[in-house]
Amino acid sequence: PLHYDKALAEASAFGKLIVQGGVTSGILNAVVAEDLPGPGSVFLEVSWKFVKAVGVGELITGRVEVKDVRADKPITKLETSVRNEAGELCLTGTATVFTVPLAGGEPDK
Repeated sequence: PLHYDKALAEASAFGKLIVQGGVTSGILNAVVAEDLPGPGSVFLEVSWKFVKAVGVGELITGRVEVKDVRADKPITKLETSVRNEAGELCLTGTATVFTVPLAGGEPDK
């Protein structure tokens, strides 16, 4: 109900409708799969803390920073975060990503 019952959500500690955590973290899926490391990338492991709820209609920004790249396999460890439009941290954590070569070339580095 915190995600769809406006009256209940407004009466809660959040004071508003909030989006589900999977929607908040979804921006990181897009960044990893499309930009860094890029196409062919899949999550092997994630460790995320949801530190602030994201309100319905809020603009969010996902950030991914490479922390480690294995020399023997296309595996990358990432620092990840999501911030709301006020710049407040909403999600923080790490992810380990495997990038498989796609037909037509090597994965982006």
